[in-house]
Amino acid sequence: MRVHFHGAAGQVTGSLHLLETAGHQTILLDCGMIQGSREADARNAEPFAFDATTLHALVISHAHIDHIGRVPLLVKRGFRGPIYAQQATAELMPIMLLDSASLAEGEAERANRGRREGEAEVLPLYAREDVQAAMQLVRTLPYDQRSEILPGVEIAFRDAGHILGSAIVEVWADGKKLVFSGDLGPKGTPILRDPATIAEADLVLMESTYGDRNHRDRLDTIRELGNIFESAWRDKGNVLIPAFAVGRSQELLYWFAKYWDEWNLSRWKIFLDSPMAGKVVGVYDKHEQLFDEDAQRVWKSKLHPFRLPNLQITATSDESMAINRIESGAIVIAGSGMANGGRILHHLKHNLGRGNAHVVFVGYQAEGTLGRRLVDGAKWVRIHGRDYRVNAQRHTVGGLSAHADQQGLMAWYGGFESHPPLVLVHGEDKAREALAGEIGERDGITVQLARPGMSLQL
Repeated sequence: MRVHFHGAAGQVTGSLHLLETAGHQTILLDCGMIQGSREADARNAEPFAFDATTLHALVISHAHIDHIGRVPLLVKRGFRGPIYAQQATAELMPIMLLDSASLAEGEAERANRGRREGEAEVLPLYAREDVQAAMQLVRTLPYDQRSEILPGVEIAFRDAGHILGSAIVEVWADGKKLVFSGDLGPKGTPILRDPATIAEADLVLMESTYGDRNHRDRLDTIRELGNIFESAWRDKGNVLIPAFAVGRSQELLYWFAKYWDEWNLSRWKIFLDSPMAGKVVGVYDKHEQLFDEDAQRVWKSKLHPFRLPNLQITATSDESMAINRIESGAIVIAGSGMANGGRILHHLKHNLGRGNAHVVFVGYQAEGTLGRRLVDGAKWVRIHGRDYRVNAQRHTVGGLSAHADQQGLMAWYGGFESHPPLVLVHGEDKAREALAGEIGERDGITVQLARPGMSLQL
């Protein structure tokens, strides 16, 4: 078995790894969108480094766009093999991908409005019909079931504890075993179970998003969130929370239900301003069997996280625009999580100039995104072609991350016997180098950092 690294090899987004067996079977692990800048958008449209028509299967670790965002493009370019995903992931995929297609179609339409005579028409990366074609190829597998997906190739999904349906992928081929971590969640994260421990592998591909740091204690983070809401209420301002539609939005509502009285949340108007997150809520409701014991208790309590008395899940643009007429007393959770698109941009335009507004970042902000610029202290930002002064108060709440931190990643790799060869993916170099150094020193191994185009033979 040979591994070729084509994405998330020196950066956090764009997960894309190709496995090639001795029998010339080719299996793709993830097919994610590169995110963060106009340059990233251009890279997404480039030809794949392989022929999509010759691939035999695609295996998906989870439903975040940086892991599935180019699946319809792969199908558009000729892939016709099966797509394997955990059951909940398969239900989340069309929600995420149809939204992605809609955004791409909208951007192309806006670009073509200003097209001059003789200029080429701007085409979307893919359209909704490409998403529908891709979903026809999806085959679902439960956790903890070893299945043959091609002659001589078997896989199993193990719970990764990152988002609903997220999976660690085990692959057996040519007498060898590869383990791909996907994205790993931290231990003790709400709603989800802890990542599964795996003992044996001949090669491990592990994410390294937070390989250079440890998260704050979760209880300290919860106290910080409560303090932010109290300060914002005293300031008579709004609270804006850019959040991913899958995972973070649902987790926030979980904490709102759990700390309803302590945070005095009944006095706020709470909005989940994301049609996509609203649909995701429905998927979560169908898969309570995947929750941990604490979450199952909360879901049975008087205050259901998705049915809080002052929660409005907005669907239409008119409902979203109405929120911007509220100058104080609103908590708005909206996508995108890195503030590089979606409805959060409109709320930022209306609130960034207000010194009493609070913007709370609860997840990773990739380089090149608006979220990263705000976290880094930008005084002015450009949104939809116009510059906005930033007077709002900004908070980075790291303890809510859906990714394992350095200690968590080291502990997960430490569960393997005999320290198998390790390649770090899905991380910026600063994070990967720190994690490689720590694991190398502890376990006496040389950890490799994946680079685009790099190949390894098991």
